[in-house]
Amino acid sequence: ARRMLGVVTAPEIYTADRVLKRVCDEMGVGDRFHHAEVGVYFGEPGKRVPDPYFGGEGPERAGCIRCGACMVGCRYHAKNTLDRNYLYLAERRGAEVLAEQRVTAIRELPEGGYELELRRSIGWRRPRRTLRAKQVVLAAGVLGTVPLLMRCREEGLLPRLSPRLGDRVRTNSEALVGVRSTKRDIDLSHGIAIAAGVYVNRDTHIEVVRYNEGSDLLSFLSTVLTDGEGGPMRRRLRWVWNVIRHPIQWLRSAIPFGWAQKTAILLVMQPVDNYLRFSWKRRRFWPFEKGLATERATARPVPVYFPIAHDVARRMARELDGIPQNCNVEILFNVPMTAHILGGCPMGNSAEEGVIDEHCRVFGYDGLYVVDGSAIPSNLGVNPSLTITALAEYAMSHIPPVTPGSARWAACSAPS
Repeated sequence: ARRMLGVVTAPEIYTADRVLKRVCDEMGVGDRFHHAEVGVYFGEPGKRVPDPYFGGEGPERAGCIRCGACMVGCRYHAKNTLDRNYLYLAERRGAEVLAEQRVTAIRELPEGGYELELRRSIGWRRPRRTLRAKQVVLAAGVLGTVPLLMRCREEGLLPRLSPRLGDRVRTNSEALVGVRSTKRDIDLSHGIAIAAGVYVNRDTHIEVVRYNEGSDLLSFLSTVLTDGEGGPMRRRLRWVWNVIRHPIQWLRSAIPFGWAQKTAILLVMQPVDNYLRFSWKRRRFWPFEKGLATERATARPVPVYFPIAHDVARRMARELDGIPQNCNVEILFNVPMTAHILGGCPMGNSAEEGVIDEHCRVFGYDGLYVVDGSAIPSNLGVNPSLTITALAEYAMSHIPPVTPGSARWAACSAPS
């Protein structure tokens, strides 16, 4: 997995990372600060070179120019995205990739195998088509795979799916806070998306995230930092009081222009046990059809307030002459935010315990696999992409090789 994704340690850190390092030193945890492992090619900035990863079999790459656009899509051929490794090499070996297609149904066939219904995902005309395959791999992410399987079970297409489908959905126990600097001469968007992080305590990992210049729409998710002691109603009232007391700060935090250049986002992650549950039912705001719904766990609910995150944000705000922020949905709706939704297809020894077995095979359906973040069984407390890739490699290593043309595969990787 490391080789395929081109994992390296970030060679340098940037303005907001250095501020985080000073805060860590102040808190006495500076020795836990570390450079992140990333999938980026750090050659001469902007210079194209032959494939440096797969002995010339892969596409050309170009050195990272530190534009900060990793999250919204690298335009400069430096980020090791799947179209530059797995998908590229698969196409070279004869695989056909059908882009801009949405899988709307999976139907078990009497003679074995599956029939997939597809619909074009963009455009005015969206024709439907079907594919048949002996083996099907679902890799559409939690919000693609889980709803698709729920719909298929509800409609009787895959009726033997485990009742555990939708259980143990994880948010990676995350929170998103940040600091919007008021300094005129500062640019926090320069660099790669994530270059460094720190374990501020045994259970909490924090890293700085940056977006490129112009990615300012995300500002509408942020507002002035508001602590959460006392429950959701007291938090809302506290937020109103903060707005009344500091109207200029609130206005500055609400203005989108220049947000990406002036804001350091702090992604907070914890490897602790908490979860949600997904269900398939009619929702109050749209009762005309069934859809994906979220239910809070009563035993181990996902937290919406992380005191340590607020402490670090305030310390960074002092360093940056900035306004500490957190997500408005956490305050106004008591809903947690996450960048890494996980789980929903738990592993188990049988269909009573889980949706899939230890090799990611769906119980009750030969040749059907779930190989994405839905299969992750716990909050990792770190960015999960390498773990998901390793899990996929592990699952595929247990499938016997076949001769070309002896079996047809379909991989569902577009959100349903």
